Amino acid sequence: MSEYPWGEATATGVGSHPGADHAEAIRVVFGELPALPYLPELPARGVGADLIGRTASLLVELPVEVQPSGWRFADRPGRDFKRARDHLVRDLDALEEAAQGYEGPFKIQVCGPWTLAGAVELRHGDKTLADPGAVRDLVGSFAEGLAAHVADVRRRVPGASRIVVQLDEPGLPGVLAGTVPTASGFGRLAVVEAPIAAERLGAVLPEGAFTVVHCCAPGVPFGVLRAAGVGGVSLDASLLRRRDEDAIGEAIEAGTAFFLGVVPGVDSRLPDVDVVAKPAVELWRRLGFPVATLASQVVLTPACGLAGASPAYARAALAKAREAARVLRDDPGE
Repeated sequence: MSEYPWGEATATGVGSHPGADHAEAIRVVFGELPALPYLPELPARGVGADLIGRTASLLVELPVEVQPSGWRFADRPGRDFKRARDHLVRDLDALEEAAQGYEGPFKIQVCGPWTLAGAVELRHGDKTLADPGAVRDLVGSFAEGLAAHVADVRRRVPGASRIVVQLDEPGLPGVLAGTVPTASGFGRLAVVEAPIAAERLGAVLPEGAFTVVHCCAPGVPFGVLRAAGVGGVSLDASLLRRRDEDAIGEAIEAGTAFFLGVVPGVDSRLPDVDVVAKPAVELWRRLGFPVATLASQVVLTPACGLAGASPAYARAALAKAREAARVLRDDPGE
């Protein structure tokens, strides 16, 4: 289907990789996932290579630093902020070299604004999520910084037909349910209403990019994501429940792409490709959608990031996702 940036039978990764050799991780990604490569993240490198610090380094005029409790906004950029920026710039330099001659869609990942707001503390110690005004400031800074990041990636990967931006929002279900703990841990932050959650999320989606929200937690808020205007949803297929299927069916019918995590994210015995592809095929069949749309609307991925895997397994998992994606096109069954 022409509205998706990728072709049929596509696989990709969620984002994180094991180890500290970013150049090697990029080579693996381009080698195993030629239809939709991405910029891998290597959190094992330490402070600033983690999801929160990496994304916070993109914020405009909102520097961060590390405290014993985690990331916190600071008065001025310091060592931690610089370290996070240095990691990202080195990664982008390696990407620019690896992507020479590449043509096709390219994916990047950042932490979503709600998960970021639930993780980064204000200067006086409360979480950003506790202060609606601070959330508004964070969203504005985030939108500006993400747009600049996307423009930088476009410049470095001139053959990219379209940038796919994945926002990681594992914390969003908790934000909507009011289960995010306060900074002290003794209380819970107030519920964020669904319309506000959708509005703030929609405000950071970069113009011209195809946006996907990744949520590897149970209770993916499909309605909020659709209201925000995202183009796709990325999730762990093993966490899907029958009660979700009405919302999933509505999203599929509306054209939402599904990045289905079907390969274990940690070292394990990899099953045959038919078994890997089965959750996607069965979901489509159960909901009554034509198999002709399956291979374009569904992208197969590992269940979550690969940071906890061995390097050899990470490569094998990506290869298995790529091979299983062909089943969706070539042999999905009736």
